[in-house]
This record gives sequence, C-alpha cells and structure tokens, in this order.
Amino acid sequence: MPVPPRTLRPTPGQTAGPFFAYGVEYDRMHQVVDPYSPGAVLLGGTITDGAGAPVPDAFVEIFGADGNGRVPRERGAFRRDDHTFTGFGRAFTNDDGHYEFFTRNPGAEPGRAAFFAVVVYARGLPDRLHTRIYLPDDAVALAADTFLGSLEPAERATLVATRTPEGHLEHDISLQGENETVFLAF
Repeated sequence: MPVPPRTLRPTPGQTAGPFFAYGVEYDRMHQVVDPYSPGAVLLGGTITDGAGAPVPDAFVEIFGADGNGRVPRERGAFRRDDHTFTGFGRAFTNDDGHYEFFTRNPGAEPGRAAFFAVVVYARGLPDRLHTRIYLPDDAVALAADTFLGSLEPAERATLVATRTPEGHLEHDISLQGENETVFLAF
C-alpha cells in the first residue's frame, strides 16, 4: 500500500531582536561612500514604534543604484575599499532611534523615480520589513511611479524623504500607528 505524501508545515518565525553587534557589524558599515567624497549625502532618520517612541535596538539596511541608475553588482559590501560602489549599507539605531548613512543619491532610468530599497529589523518583529525611501527631487517621476500611484497620498508621504538645505536626506520610519510607513510584502 503506497504511503500518502506528507505535507510539511513551515517552521514558525521568531521575533527578530533585540540586536547585538555580534555577527552583523562590520567596519564602516554605514558608509556606503566615504563621507568626504564628491557627491556624498547623509541619509538619516528615526525609527519609532506604534506609540511614537524611538526604537533604540533596530538596524536598517539600504541598497541603492549608482548615480546613473545602474544596480551595482560588485562584491565587497562588507569590506570597504573606498573606491568600489556596492550600493549597500547597514546602520544600527542609537538610543534615540536615529540611524544614518553616508551614501550617494541613486539615479533612475528616465521617467522612473529614484529610491533606496530598505530593510528594517527590530525587536518584536517576526520577520524583517521591506520598504523604500524615494528621493523627493523629481515630482514628475514621483507622480508617474506605478507603485506610488497605487497608494493614497498619506501612504505615499511615508515613502518620500525630505531634502535638507545642505542637500542631505531625512526619512523617518514608523513601524506602526497613525503614520505607519508603507511596507512591502515579500
């Protein structure tokens, strides 16, 4: 008599965090580019929980295209050599929930909106969260973006950074609550 096939259920997830530097920290991980290199910008913000309190033990990963909109394929994101642009960075939040990266403005294909792909890990999350941080500079490209166009105005606002007078980028991420950042399902 044949044995019926077994269906295996996936192992349930565990919460992600709290985080310790062991195993995920490396030298200059938040410096996608040297802070003093031409075109370097500071991208920073605060991660908050559903009550609006800062999350001091999260970490954020970003990945962005180069200035021409080309997705980097170079190896070496964990070994900064000061000339290879990998587009990848990782930053821990501080006690005030603040994170920051030294990076470059990602480019985009003509008519497309430029953005950073973002992953957030934080205590109490059963898995990582995926989102985007769009550059605010090209209103026409932002308006034409298919993904942004599928969202309500308040939701779109959670994905678009603001530009400081110095040319840097600010973007807060809210894990829950009234101004919850839009997260993508994977």
